[in-house]
Amino acid sequence: MPLVQVTRRAHFCAAHRLHRDDWSEERNRAVFGDCSNPNWHGHNYTLDVTVEGPVDPETGFVMDLKALKRAMAEQVVDDLDHCNLNLEVSWLEGIIPSTENVAVAIWERLAAALPDAVRLARVHLRETPNNSVVYTGG
Repeated sequence: MPLVQVTRRAHFCAAHRLHRDDWSEERNRAVFGDCSNPNWHGHNYTLDVTVEGPVDPETGFVMDLKALKRAMAEQVVDDLDHCNLNLEVSWLEGIIPSTENVAVAIWERLAAALPDAVRLARVHLRETPNNSVVYTGG
């Protein structure tokens, strides 16, 4: 049975600050630039989640996209949208909320929420039209 990949897109807006408390303000500014602004800054993120699996002969689906949309909302988007990633998202606590770290955390949230026959293949998180991260697990 062929394996097929299916992708669903979602959007969320969030604020964050890239900052290490154990570094000076000067070092934070040198490493993180404008992203270390003590007054925060925000992005309009785009999240593409790709799942892979066999095509169900009864439905023609790898996964019902309504179920994938619901999993993305319940596990990720509802927690992140219009929030401060540093202060308001418990599952990001203790990490620098770079796009890389957020993509890995999203993967961890979604992988456990998928049906058994479906595998999470890719999380593509766009922070800006020019900056994005792809995480494929492991």
